[in-house]
Amino acid sequence: MDAELFPRERTEVAPGAVHVPGWLDAERRRELLRACREWARPPAGLRTVRTPGGGTMTARQVCLGWHWYPYAYARTVVDGDGSPVKPFPGWLGELGRRAVRDALGEPVEAYDIALINFYDADARMGMHRDSDEKSPAPVVSLSLGDTCVFRFGNTETRTRPYTDVELRSGDLFVFGGPSRLAYHGVPRVQPGTAPPELGLTGRLNITLRVSGR
Repeated sequence: MDAELFPRERTEVAPGAVHVPGWLDAERRRELLRACREWARPPAGLRTVRTPGGGTMTARQVCLGWHWYPYAYARTVVDGDGSPVKPFPGWLGELGRRAVRDALGEPVEAYDIALINFYDADARMGMHRDSDEKSPAPVVSLSLGDTCVFRFGNTETRTRPYTDVELRSGDLFVFGGPSRLAYHGVPRVQPGTAPPELGLTGRLNITLRVSGR
């Protein structure tokens, strides 16, 4: 919601982990959605990710810059159509750097990876760490569409202690420093909560990382 009785406040969820509600304005949300729809088209488009154990992730994914697959990076979609990964746009990297400055007040090196996950009403994401990068730069997470419960945990275990954060369309979440390798996941999406004017059914999460490669 753009207008609320009690506006949501910027919150430090853990050291180095900050939630900034409504960080993306309405026009930037629409621009990002248009871009995500283009990136999702083949070749190297939206795909179902298969795990080494033979399972599948319920959230579908497309990558920019470097192609992520469990648990490595490549320059081609090695677990899909084999096409070269789509390029990472400079404007998206600048958005990531601005996000870190606004959330943590610190400079960061150039972003070169984007993982875009699409969640329908039944999609989930288990607790995991973003640990396949060589750089310790903060991870930037941008949300579009349906609200989700984002579970942000600790660096030692997938279980408690953790904090559940409600991420709505336009929200920013950044985690770096002592929280860079914290376990996190999405146990629940709230269908039908996307702003109607956005024209999106489901949730998009744009995650920006620095490869260090």
